[in-house]
Amino acid sequence: MLFEKRLWANFDWVMFLTVAAIACMGLVNLYSSSYTGQLGGSTVFQKQLYFFLFSFALILIVVQFDYRHLLDWNKPIYLLMLLLLIATFFTGSTIAGTQRWIPLGFLRLQPSEPAKLMLVIILAGYYYRHDTGKGLTLRDLVRPGLLTLPPFILILKQPDLGTSLMLVIIFISMTLFVKLKWATFAVLTSGCLAMLPLGWNFMKPYQKERVMTFVNSIFDPAKSDVMDSGYQIMQSKITVGSGLFFGKGYLKGTQGHLHFLPERHTDFAFSVLAEEWGFAGCLFFLACYFLMILWGLHIGLTARDRFGVLLAFGIVALIFWQAVINLLMVMGFLPVVGIPLPLFSYGGSSLLTTMLGIAILINIRTRRFMATGMTNNAPRVYDK
Repeated sequence: MLFEKRLWANFDWVMFLTVAAIACMGLVNLYSSSYTGQLGGSTVFQKQLYFFLFSFALILIVVQFDYRHLLDWNKPIYLLMLLLLIATFFTGSTIAGTQRWIPLGFLRLQPSEPAKLMLVIILAGYYYRHDTGKGLTLRDLVRPGLLTLPPFILILKQPDLGTSLMLVIIFISMTLFVKLKWATFAVLTSGCLAMLPLGWNFMKPYQKERVMTFVNSIFDPAKSDVMDSGYQIMQSKITVGSGLFFGKGYLKGTQGHLHFLPERHTDFAFSVLAEEWGFAGCLFFLACYFLMILWGLHIGLTARDRFGVLLAFGIVALIFWQAVINLLMVMGFLPVVGIPLPLFSYGGSSLLTTMLGIAILINIRTRRFMATGMTNNAPRVYDK
């Protein structure tokens, strides 16, 4: 029932308010990073504001529906994911040599973003139905591996190496959470290490250049081309370091406003925060982010069924790894891979996908009091 009283009595205000705080910091930061002097902010800021308002309304809508219905929707979700990814090659717009977006008027949908959340839902459903609790063997991993492979290849062909690798990270994280047999883990680890040289041969020239720039910046700085392939990461490190402890002040960041820092409202949004608010501001932001991640894990641990546990862990893993990779990237500890900082970097597709994941987490927490399944095929009560 719409606006059922029991749901709102158990609504997860901790997650909702934490996400709202992070979202507000993201908007404030975007206003500065895209500031052009005009009243009301830039067009980029205004569009992101609309996306935020819509996404918060989305949370209130999603919480009305029992998340356990996603079990029945696994096959349609998987089919929709593949159709959207295939559609980018026929109707998608090409930007900077990549074909990742489908124009939908106000929004340019990037299907690879919702594909990450869709894969979490699909793997959670698969492992719920097939996990015996005794540890997965190589044979047990064939089907979930085959489910992950098509979207991985389609996203890699766009090309988008960063997002395609995120699908692999999601698969590995959820598989390890379910539990592998030690022999299986050893074989997979050895196989992955052996395939690294093969993966290098399939990389695009600009992707290889980014990796070599990162390696040279650590082991041989003299070979690091700071005026070309290494420019982005060099400027990001300068921007982060220039903020010192308390920062230069809001709207007073020189690296960002004088356009030394590229992609300052997307991939390197955190660099702008570090310059204007300093170490103290970054610490507060990361504390809020850490609370969101910890609370997401708590939601998984207190879920009333195994499907909710797997779903919550997958969503938290998706947000956590994207954040870790982005933060390490802007500080120069990883190559530039184009992965946004969830809830903070500009991007409608990324924001809506993350907020939909948050909405599912709130749904799981809100329905923790419901101890019985919906149908004979519904999740059993999780034995705590």
